[in-house]
Amino acid sequence: MASLNPYLLFDDTCEAAFNLYKSVFGGDFIMMAKFKDMPPAEDCAPMSEADGEKVMHVSMAIGDTYIMGSDNPQTSGEKTIMGNSVSISINADSKAEADRIFSGLSAGGKISMAMNDTFWGAYFGMFTDKFGIHWMVNFDEKPSKA
Repeated sequence: MASLNPYLLFDDTCEAAFNLYKSVFGGDFIMMAKFKDMPPAEDCAPMSEADGEKVMHVSMAIGDTYIMGSDNPQTSGEKTIMGNSVSISINADSKAEADRIFSGLSAGGKISMAMNDTFWGAYFGMFTDKFGIHWMVNFDEKPSKA
């Protein structure tokens, strides 16, 4: 079966964002490559030193899912727009784990719904982290059998 892996784009904050995600979820980066690590392309203008230090690709595992990202170098001419149409949903194994993840990732961000017991039987909260990424944290106290 195919798998779905979120890929996040940033303007200059990819490394800082993924270091935060790593500090909350643990583990190691599967890959962390900078633009300066790429071989020079013959048909492209030289890259600035600042763009060379940006993240070309980073990946890490969170459970059975991989989260990936990169910075958008200024040479692309495009500005990354952080939208509110996508959220990353994390299902925790306990209330304590949900609180730890929520607390770690929401620091410096904007909480839209604090962790709380919900009418649908979950312990749930939502926020936008300080890098503009939308997150939902969920713990199902009585997991459905579906």
